[in-house]
Amino acid sequence: MRIFDRRFGADLLAAVPEAPGVYRFLDDAGVVLYVGKAANLRRRLAQYRTAGRRKAHRKRRAIVQGAARVEWEVCESELAASLAEIRLIQALRPPRNVVSAFSFLYPYIGIRTGAAGETYLCLTTSPGAFPSFAFHGAFRTRDVTREAFYSLARLLRWAGHPVPRHHCRKLEVAPHSRVVGFRRLAADASAQWARLLEGASRDPLEALALRLLEHPGARAKRREIHEDLKAVARFFAREAQALARARAATGYARYPVPQEDRDLLFAEFRHVPRAGPAMPARPARRAPSARRTAPASRAASDGPAMSAGPTAARRATAEARGSAASAAG
Repeated sequence: MRIFDRRFGADLLAAVPEAPGVYRFLDDAGVVLYVGKAANLRRRLAQYRTAGRRKAHRKRRAIVQGAARVEWEVCESELAASLAEIRLIQALRPPRNVVSAFSFLYPYIGIRTGAAGETYLCLTTSPGAFPSFAFHGAFRTRDVTREAFYSLARLLRWAGHPVPRHHCRKLEVAPHSRVVGFRRLAADASAQWARLLEGASRDPLEALALRLLEHPGARAKRREIHEDLKAVARFFAREAQALARARAATGYARYPVPQEDRDLLFAEFRHVPRAGPAMPARPARRAPSARRTAPASRAASDGPAMSAGPTAARRATAEARGSAASAAG
């Protein structure tokens, strides 16, 4: 007999509805071990019944072995099930759940302008402790956000003058927070970097990269500079821009997004209908004679086109192919 049947009864699945909902595995003391969601409760719980000894099934098998009973609740839709699951995980923090269980650790990045025109950046999970900062987030991936914060701090050292560490430390009023500051940045530096942090534009990063190209010291450390630029760009794409898109698609107005709302927001975002990309038209098949004449035409155009840049080269190549096809016709 399967361990699932010994624990919960061989006829349990017959009583489970084929509907969206949430389910909970509980131990002998009634403590919730795991919370999950399903578009079809019976089908999902059947996967726990058939879990084998393969590595991919290890978690399901361990949950069944530790549980004494299973409960479920039917929801009106898959979205309602997703939202209910997140709320239960946040409230109960079951030991077998990791995703959404620690939303209070989701970081923010704040920015402010000092009295003397300094630009300060703050990385924290406690934005309420820093009322003078305008915060952005909450961001989900702590490693990506932290790496981007320190990479941006290193990059801004080339554009301005760091505020002494002991001055910044006085602003770190919450544990596990970090504040860095810079003097002699552009007057609109705070506003520009705020646009990047809120996912609106990566123009400030590109402008900084161009400025560093003219800095001899930065050019000497181009490998380190390149890695720091990549880290900030990765944060912009994966965290800041992703959050901006989710807010726009769902109409979520509150900002910064509270930590406990971040996963709920993205659950709604995943259920927003999105139009698929238009299928590109299939290129017309070229005649064999056009294929033979196109290389010669390309060779004739490569000289001036390459000197004008890769875009011009592609344009000239396309024109040459079109001319060759016309001639073949």
